[in-house]
Amino acid sequence: LDGSGRLTEQFIGIANIESNDVAEVAKGYERVIRPRFADARFFFDEDLKQGLAAMGEGLKTVTYQAKLGSVADKVARVAALAEAVATQVGAEPADAARAARLAKNDLQSRMVNEFPELQGIAGRHYAVSGGESPEVALAIDEAYQPRFGGDDIALSPLGKVLAIAERADTLAGGFAAGLKPTGNKDPFALRRNALGLARTIIESGFDLDLRALLEQANAALQPRNVQAEVGELYDFILERLRGYYADKGVPAAHFNAVAELKPASLYDFDRRVDAIGTFAALPEAPALAAANKRIANILRKADMQIPGQIDPALLQEEAERALAEAVAAAIDDTGASLHQKDYVSVLARLSRLRPQVDAFFDQVMVNAEDGAVRGNRLALLKRLADRFDAVASLAQL
Repeated sequence: LDGSGRLTEQFIGIANIESNDVAEVAKGYERVIRPRFADARFFFDEDLKQGLAAMGEGLKTVTYQAKLGSVADKVARVAALAEAVATQVGAEPADAARAARLAKNDLQSRMVNEFPELQGIAGRHYAVSGGESPEVALAIDEAYQPRFGGDDIALSPLGKVLAIAERADTLAGGFAAGLKPTGNKDPFALRRNALGLARTIIESGFDLDLRALLEQANAALQPRNVQAEVGELYDFILERLRGYYADKGVPAAHFNAVAELKPASLYDFDRRVDAIGTFAALPEAPALAAANKRIANILRKADMQIPGQIDPALLQEEAERALAEAVAAAIDDTGASLHQKDYVSVLARLSRLRPQVDAFFDQVMVNAEDGAVRGNRLALLKRLADRFDAVASLAQL
């Protein structure tokens, strides 16, 4: 590239010989390259005569997958998804649908037929030449990002929308058609698509309801009488995130603490993971995590219906009265932060409950002989656990 980032006529060649005449080697390389360039120029010019929009007609006769119809069928599904996603994330819905309707057209081009690695890239250039907006043209190319492990996600808003819609349809269709990966076999690259979808949502900061997105992608398959199990598909995507967070240095216990809740939004999932990381660094964290695990075990083994409310008149011990007051204050203090999804503030406030929690377990017998007292104490512990579990399952820590 030159100083302005434009391609020059220079190229690099690597030879495994010590040449006495480097110029002759260069000439040999040029003789190889020129015909390829000539072919590419011919394909490019011929494709421009047809135009990107016209190429789409041929997609009706190209089978995407036997149970899922033609590539044109897939394009229609992705366009509807892209329009819906764009509406939710503040992108232009009409542009998203337009980009989706054009994104696969270059599969019918001479250029991509000869140079398959130019899929999307060729489409972007043909879109520009055909008068499409720069945003639509760029999205056609960015829809394929990330193309490989470690690749960047799409940068433009429309590119992100298209990447999400494309992968949601691919995943729903793959599962519906019975193409789930087995062992090392993943012919439709569903694992890579799942991680690409998750990364794009998280790294874009899109607070999308993943289950709702998958439900919409699934519903679009109904005319073909195939369906995916959305819960299974959600779990499959979530499992791809395990390695993603491990690569970022997030302990497995932190991931599990959030995964236990199965948040609808992956961006929300990411914020919870960050909050757990901050909480885990607090000196109070180990004791509170242990207390939450103890509470979870107590509640699980409860042999009675736990009351929905705490009766102050049944609080007999000073330690349980102190804990009840502290929990009530903490719930009042964290309500707004929880609504705003400021999970760091929520856990920081709850961490201040450690003295009262420690005193409760030191001084109070939860399983009192009096059933009403026992139920009241269980209700208190459940109220405390519910507030912690509103962020993550701390018992996993």
